[in-house]
Amino acid sequence: MTYVRWTLALLLIGAYAAALHYSLPSRDIVRVLGTEVVRVAEERTDPQGKEVLITRDQMRINTITPSGGERVYRNEDTDWSFPWYLKFDSADVAARAENLKSTEDAPRWVIVTHYGWRVPYFSWFPNAIDLERAEGPDQDLTPWFNIVFVTVLTLALITLWRLARLAFRRNVDPVIDEIEERGSAIARVWRGLWR
Repeated sequence: MTYVRWTLALLLIGAYAAALHYSLPSRDIVRVLGTEVVRVAEERTDPQGKEVLITRDQMRINTITPSGGERVYRNEDTDWSFPWYLKFDSADVAARAENLKSTEDAPRWVIVTHYGWRVPYFSWFPNAIDLERAEGPDQDLTPWFNIVFVTVLTLALITLWRLARLAFRRNVDPVIDEIEERGSAIARVWRGLWR
């Protein structure tokens, strides 16, 4: 039971970390090459259960990192959906990106605030939330918001976990003890998972 408990704990911690890494804002320093609109196709299921191919336009921002690597961001409104960035200004972000374009000979470095992952296999791109001028390619970008948010959220989750365990010990454990006295296998499994 110890291995099961540790495996479940590691899976939960991994899912928690992945969800935070995907949805919290990240910042990169890049040089903007330009913007483009790309036609994207997605397969969806309609209400009758049939697979339907839906196409839509997706704005993208093409950039280069200070080390010379390519980085592409999608530029889409998040509206009211998760994660709740309430971004309704993708056209303004595209105009800002066009204004901040620069060449290799006269680079203008830009801080791109974004969320999401780049997964080439699925054609996933991080979504650019905001662009602003950078002081230079080596500007320090300490993620203070992420540090405070993760700390407060983790402390809140630990507190909730402790309160739930206390409630279980007071309310559920006496019932399990009574069942265990009767020799139930369910009680032994429960004890193995939670103790």
